[in-house]
Amino acid sequence: MTEQMSVLGAQPFLRALPPDCLTRLAETARHISVPAGHRLFDEDSPARKFWIIDAGQVALDALVPGVARVVIERLGRGDVVGLSWLEPPYQFRYGAVTTQPMQAYEFDAVAVRAVCEQDPAVGYAILNRFMAIALHRLQATRGRLIEARSSAMPARLA
Repeated sequence: MTEQMSVLGAQPFLRALPPDCLTRLAETARHISVPAGHRLFDEDSPARKFWIIDAGQVALDALVPGVARVVIERLGRGDVVGLSWLEPPYQFRYGAVTTQPMQAYEFDAVAVRAVCEQDPAVGYAILNRFMAIALHRLQATRGRLIEARSSAMPARLA
């Protein structure tokens, strides 16, 4: 467990967490490998896990009715996949698919929520980190929507 803790502690998302927080989080994680093209989750599916990417790439996407799936953002090493485990109804708001073989730390969201409830200091540290990611993702989504809308508008004659 000590080796996993030191590797997890080096992840940008978890860097500078107090050692006791890191220990408790490490107990809820396991290292996994996933092939390219694997769908981690779909919109509205239960959010029971989240991941910190160690290697590979994941595309976050949204299903746009009448269009198809639109890639919101591409995530890679050090990025976190899956934010919806934090708030009821614990359902993913986007989809996610691996675009390259992925290695990641997979966290049991139910166990992490329990740790956060038992130890408010851990909960506060995790919530602060996830809020920063959520704000970034909202801005990325906004940018994609603006881009999609402007490309769908007919060119105006001069």
